[in-house]
Amino acid sequence: MKKLIGFLALSLAILSCSSDDQNARLEIRLTDAPGDYEEVNVDIQGIEVHAEGGDAANGWKSLNVNTGVYNLLKLSNGIDTLLSATELPAGKISQIRLILGNNNSIKINNQVIDLTAPSAQHSGLKLNVHADLVEGVTYKILLDFDAARSIVETGSGKYNLKPVIRSLTEATSGAIKGTVTPVESAPAVFAIVASDTVATTFADASGKFLLRGIPAGTYTVSFDAKEGYTDFQQESVAVTIGSVTDMGAIALP
Repeated sequence: MKKLIGFLALSLAILSCSSDDQNARLEIRLTDAPGDYEEVNVDIQGIEVHAEGGDAANGWKSLNVNTGVYNLLKLSNGIDTLLSATELPAGKISQIRLILGNNNSIKINNQVIDLTAPSAQHSGLKLNVHADLVEGVTYKILLDFDAARSIVETGSGKYNLKPVIRSLTEATSGAIKGTVTPVESAPAVFAIVASDTVATTFADASGKFLLRGIPAGTYTVSFDAKEGYTDFQQESVAVTIGSVTDMGAIALP
């Protein structure tokens, strides 16, 4: 059963396998430090990331984003929501830029009041992250939007939005890599815990493999070689968060 499940997953992933092997996965999530309002609604329209050392003006990459208006007060006490999930080349990113729309508001005493945001905020709020992305590892950037400190009363019942946001970066998975010989065996590779297949991939033309996005734990790594070659299993392969476990050279018997 584990092999059936694994091969079903492989059939979906094989076309992109070679191009994704050098990538890390990045998730950007939104949460809130509560404020004394009935609603605090912010209009999220875009997110960009900037590679460290890249050109200051042109080194930005736009991400696919779940755009829309988010009530921050529904995202407190450990609750967050996914804004973007993407594959990025391994390496350092230095900043992200959060782009807001015009549909921002608060609700006080059952009355919805528009929030005025400085025009510069619509071109992007820059936040320093300085994250080092490792291939095969999943990372989360949590945007902690402080609702109470971000709303400024200007008088006459008017309010401004001046976002105060803290960014927190953490790795949420590990990975396993290695090289299989002979390369002609071209095995499917499975990371298994108990009876569950957690991750699958194929060794590439040079024998290299990378099992990506694996939770911390101890795994059996199974190599299912093509016909004419012998299958193999390596037990007790440990994975830690934020690291890639290198199994080195695996010679199939």
